[in-house]
Amino acid sequence: MREVLPELLAWWEAGETVGVGTVIATFRSAPRPPGASMLVGPDGTAVGSVSGGCVEGAVYETAQQVVGDGVPVLERYGVSDDDAFAVGLTCGGILDVYVEKVSRETFPELAALAADVDAGRPVALATVVEHPDPARIGCRMVVRPDGVAGSVGSPRADDAVHDDALGLLAAGHHATLTYGPDGERRGEGMRVFVWAFAPKPRLLVFGAIDFAAAVARVGAFLGYHVTVCDARPVFATASRFPDADEVVVDWPHRYLAAQAEAGAIDPRTVITVLTHDPKFDVPLLEVALRLPEVAYVGAMGSRRTHDDRMARLREAGLTEAELARLASPIGLDLGARTPEETAISIAAEIIAGRWGGSGEPLGHTRGRIHREGPLA
Repeated sequence: MREVLPELLAWWEAGETVGVGTVIATFRSAPRPPGASMLVGPDGTAVGSVSGGCVEGAVYETAQQVVGDGVPVLERYGVSDDDAFAVGLTCGGILDVYVEKVSRETFPELAALAADVDAGRPVALATVVEHPDPARIGCRMVVRPDGVAGSVGSPRADDAVHDDALGLLAAGHHATLTYGPDGERRGEGMRVFVWAFAPKPRLLVFGAIDFAAAVARVGAFLGYHVTVCDARPVFATASRFPDADEVVVDWPHRYLAAQAEAGAIDPRTVITVLTHDPKFDVPLLEVALRLPEVAYVGAMGSRRTHDDRMARLREAGLTEAELARLASPIGLDLGARTPEETAISIAAEIIAGRWGGSGEPLGHTRGRIHREGPLA
């Protein structure tokens, strides 16, 4: 929903009613992940996508129906359906899509939710998408670290969903949760979809060089909050890194240690070390590789630089297990030469690590193309 939230909020503020379809679960090779949303505006405009084009027509028609009668619908599209080819989902995947009507009356909390998302404050939206009692379908609860607004239908269910939504917020994952009709953890009958709008994951780029500018550009495109850090003020300037959210002048190892101490590093954080200068990168990697958990630590350099760096890190006392966390030389083997090509190879390695990809050409692999979710 994040990508269509500005358009949804604009229609909401104008007092309009919008049909919203959201992927709440995927199976096999589904083209879009849970949380992907498509809007059907009051003028018939379609915004966003739930399937990359496969079933948009069917969802569009359902959204118009839901806006008309006000009754939310949970539909499954996939190869198991007799009309799979009719709706266009021929990729072998299965999608569960929840379609609802959104207006000031049905979703009064939307403005506050959008403000939190825009400000980068953690907030989750839990919506009942399936329940034996039709009156419970569409009930919503907005979950923040310091409280909740709304209800999914009962105090017991609210407590269960609240606890689970906080866990999803910490991980930054959307998910469909299953409970008994009154929130029983071992039961079935009630399904709740939780959008977890965590702050953007961080990409820390150390080394204010031309390759860093390209990595910052790609990182911003991928949705990271990008920080460029270098100890040299003449190079670490905002004008040289317009795509970075912040440019910091500090010794890299000192900055990273301070960020870790402040709790600003989490399991989604990506660290790229592009200095290829031992006086910068060895102290920095000593800190980075000893952090409890981050998504990725990569360091740029030639084979010779890598070997020298590894020897220095061993001399500094790092263990083989800690050294095994280092991606070096950084990036996948794409034959990259320019800063932009190198940034793509680095981004490709980060994405492969997140989703468990092999980095091999898809034409050389077998099995599912899309994984079920990011690696823990």
